[in-house]
Amino acid sequence: MTLIQPHLFSHCISRTVRLYEATLNKDYLIDYLFSVSLSAYHIKSKHLVIAYDYYRYHPMHEISDWMEQTVKENPDVVKIVQYGQTYEKRVISLLKIGVNTGEKKKAIWMDCGIHAREWIAPAFCQYFVSQILQAYKTDPKMADMMKNMDFYVTPVLNIDGYIFTWANESTRLWRKNRSPGPADCGCFGTDLNRNFDANWGTSGISANCCGITYPGSQPVSEPEAAAVTYFVGSRIDQFLCFFTIHSYGQMLLVPYDHGNFTDPNYNELMEVGLAAAEAIKKVHGKHYKVGTSPDILYSHSGSSKDWARFSGIPLSFTFELRDNGTFAFELPEDQIQPTCEEAYSGALHIITYAHDKAFNGAVAAAVANLCAVLLAVAVTGTNQM
Repeated sequence: MTLIQPHLFSHCISRTVRLYEATLNKDYLIDYLFSVSLSAYHIKSKHLVIAYDYYRYHPMHEISDWMEQTVKENPDVVKIVQYGQTYEKRVISLLKIGVNTGEKKKAIWMDCGIHAREWIAPAFCQYFVSQILQAYKTDPKMADMMKNMDFYVTPVLNIDGYIFTWANESTRLWRKNRSPGPADCGCFGTDLNRNFDANWGTSGISANCCGITYPGSQPVSEPEAAAVTYFVGSRIDQFLCFFTIHSYGQMLLVPYDHGNFTDPNYNELMEVGLAAAEAIKKVHGKHYKVGTSPDILYSHSGSSKDWARFSGIPLSFTFELRDNGTFAFELPEDQIQPTCEEAYSGALHIITYAHDKAFNGAVAAAVANLCAVLLAVAVTGTNQM
């Protein structure tokens, strides 16, 4: 089904008006409008379905509808999994994407929108899903990865906060979730990326419950953080890589966010991150810095990335998308496409690395072990002759 993009439809309407003004012929106008309608819409069951626009920002109800539509269009490889509730009792859902082999598989985690005001993050998650589903149909490598791994993608984790940012201009830059503070606090919200059980409450936080980096009353006090902790934690041995998508600053952050800790896997994480940054740069020329948060941003505690790494997931990254501060959290829609294209290239590099290390590396190790066994047998046989 080929559908015209909304911006092309508006172009058609403008052209129609000009034609009408030029001809003043009602019959001609009606015929032309009918032809435009047929080319712009797919008519099915008396409903008009417009092609989803990945290059504009969508409110939560449209993202939810998109998730449902994605399952309908890809029922063999996509399903919706509900894994928690927000403070305001909204269901937290993810898309599980992969070939059903009937066996427990390795997995990739990606969440977007943990900070409500970072609209480019949910836009990227939606784009990412669309791209891997397209690639699965045409690219043998992606088909192979989807047979070996499942992708768990949460388009919006902080749903209450995200909806709040759409309320009006005064709420657009809201960061936290919407749970109330302590009894003696008149403010709302906890910073979900300070609420995970990873050196909680020790660095880069605000003890003031009204502050934007308030970490909550205790580790994992917030239902959104608890949902991720339980879902990922109960499958921790399956996950090869953990992505959490943010903005802004054009950075790839590796563990740990707390300055007092160094990841024993630091060299590998940096090597993979630097290669991903090169892949990003090749798309539109944008430079992404790579490093730990204390080295290139600031030290903080309680992040989901650190929790994932402390829990044993080998690769854990925060993507800070465009830009470098000109528009900050209000990145214009005309930058959604290039931002998503470059970030996809970087994420795909890391995912491919994780996959090949787990599967190609396992095959190589098995071959090496077999060779060692055969050699030992041969040597033993020679000694017995």
